[in-house]
Formats: sequence, C-alpha cells, structure tokens
Amino acid sequence: MKRQITTKATAAMMAVALVTTVSCSKGDEAAQQQQMPLPTIGTQTVGYSGIDLQQNYPATIKGKTDIEIRPQVSGFITQVLVDEGQHVQKGQTLFVLDQVQFQAAVDQAQAAVNAAQTAVKSAQMTADQKQALFDKNIISEYENQLAKNDLANAKSNLATANAALTSARKNLAYTVVTAPSSGVVGSIPFREGSLASPSMAQPLTTVSDNSEVYAYFSLTEKDILDLTENGQKSLQEQIAAMPPVKLQLADGAILPVEGKVATVSGVIGTGTGAATVRALFSNPNGMLRSGSTGQVIIPLHQDSAIVIPQKATFELQDRKFVYVVQPGDTARVISTPITISKVSDGKSYVVTSGLNPGDVIAVEGVGTKLADKAPIIAVDAAEKAAQMAQMAQQQAQQGGQQ
Repeated sequence: MKRQITTKATAAMMAVALVTTVSCSKGDEAAQQQQMPLPTIGTQTVGYSGIDLQQNYPATIKGKTDIEIRPQVSGFITQVLVDEGQHVQKGQTLFVLDQVQFQAAVDQAQAAVNAAQTAVKSAQMTADQKQALFDKNIISEYENQLAKNDLANAKSNLATANAALTSARKNLAYTVVTAPSSGVVGSIPFREGSLASPSMAQPLTTVSDNSEVYAYFSLTEKDILDLTENGQKSLQEQIAAMPPVKLQLADGAILPVEGKVATVSGVIGTGTGAATVRALFSNPNGMLRSGSTGQVIIPLHQDSAIVIPQKATFELQDRKFVYVVQPGDTARVISTPITISKVSDGKSYVVTSGLNPGDVIAVEGVGTKLADKAPIIAVDAAEKAAQMAQMAQQQAQQGGQQ
C-alpha cells in the first residue's frame, strides 16, 4: 500500500513538471514572436490607369489568290515552261499539251467551213435565178420557195461549220496552259509525257498571288459578343474601327508591315464554336507564302482600368488572390479573391472585380513571407524603390571617389 502511494506521488510530480515545462516553452515562443521584427512589405495603392494590351490568335497564311491550274482538254504534256517557286506574270505560258489532234480538228473544221461557204454561194445563185424566173411567171411559187429554203439550209450549215471551227480553235488554244494571274508557282507533280485531263484529281500546279496575303484566325462566340458589346454595336462598324494588327511569324519575328482586319465570316462553326476572321497584310518582298503559320496580334487599349502587378497575386484552387492591407495600430494583410481579364501584357493583370480604387495591396513577399492576417510594416513600394536606387547611386559615387 505504501508503495502504491509513493508511485502515485511520483507520477503527480512528473505531470506538474511536464505542465510547467510546456507552459515555459509556450511562453518562450510567444516572447520570441514578440521580439521578432515585423516584415517590411512594399505596397501599392490601387487606382485607375491606362494600359496597352494585346491578344494573340494563331493564324494560317494564304495568298490573296491560290488558283489551281487544271487543263481544259485532255492530252499528253509536251512542255513544262516554268519551275516550282518561279514568279510568273498573268498570261505567261506554263504548260503545253500535245497539239496534233487538236490542230487536225481545226483543219477539218476549216475545210467544212469552206465547203459550207461554197454551198451557200451556189444556193444563193440558184435562189436569185429562181426569183427572176418567178418574177416573169415562168416558174411556180413552190419552186421558188424551194430555192429559198435550200439557201437558208446552206446558211445554217455554214453557221454550224463556223461554230465547230470556233470550238476546234478554242480546244487548240487550251493546249497552251497559261497563268490566270500573276503569282508564284507551287509544286509541279506532272512533267513531260504525263497525261493531263480536266477530271484529274490533282492540279498541274497552283499559282499564288502573294503580293498580299490573308491571315486567317478564329474568334469565339464570346469574343464576338465582347467586340459588339453584346450586340449593341454592329460587327461591321467594330471591325472598321479596329486598329491595325501585327503578324508574328513562326520564328517569333514581327512582320514590319501592319495589316487590317477585313472580314468576319457570318457563320459560327458548330464544331469549333468560332467564326473565321481574315486580316490582310501587304507582302511586297514575297517573304510570306501560302501555308505559312503565325499569330495575329490585336492591340487593345483601356483608359480606366485597375492594373496590378502579376507578382502581387497568388493562386488557390484556380482562383486568383491578393493580400489587401488593413490599416490599424498594426497593419495586417487579408487574402482577397479577385477576377482578372484574360488579356494581359505578361507583367500585369487587369482586375475586373474584387478591388476598388484606394485599396492598398502587398506587392512583395507574396508566396514567401505573407500569410492571411499576418502583421506587417507597410511601405510604399515606389518610394522604397526610389530610396534604394538613391542609396545605390550614393554608394557608387562614394566608390568612385575612393
């Protein structure tokens, strides 16, 4: 019994010691926190300002005209007079097809015309003679009318022969395939000896007019609604009022010539939910070719926008937050959700809701030093940067004097 009392007493003493130790540890920790200096955090006062932004859209480049060259008649290719990538003028000969059968058809049609002309002359002489005899009441009206009918039939045959000659000459002309417009020759899959026909699946080549090019890109239904301010303004007026656009090439370079958005298709694709937009760019040096890719850059300017640095935000569960400074005896930061515009310049965000002019936000220590409701020493970030720059300048001057 005495041993049990001793054991209980020992346990009680250990418990008291443990409580005392924990209490002392908590007290020391609180004291250490009180002794730790508050972090000095740069802040920014939110207000309205102007900002230049841009929207980038993937684009496919096509020549102003991409004309597939197809033969109008069937025949073997006897000459290829151009090469791939060559610049040609309108009317320049590209291909020549075998002309033998078409020249023979022209000669045959010409012979038929000559025979028809002779028949007309004979019928005309007969008709004139019959008319003279009829006027003297030597022959009947029936015989006279037969002569006139023979003349009309001969003239009809002549007209048919002339039409056949025209068709034969046109077919002969079709054996010389010319460029319908000035441009650059594309690939040439068929060479001398190949059979060409109007029904062939692949064209002889393509002539692209690259003096100007179209950059095709897509706008979503929401983009179009935003552009027209939910239908309050016409699409044509808004397109006409759009500023010049730029074209970023596949290597990241910007085309030195600005373009203009010309048209928006009247149909929104059911599969894509977007409408096709066409921007026109001048291409004086022919650098751009059909099939190239790039990005159309549309500049946007906002006069009254709440603009904050991207470094002042952090993300939590797909939402953007900032730390708003709450003034008081000890300034504290409160995490506040915001919504931002999808368009940015890569350094700043345009806030659409969550902040008001006059709010003060932390622009330093986000994601490292700050936590919700944490106390800070707030200083103006711009003034802090100016002071640091001044100190750096003074140190540089002192170093130079030494």
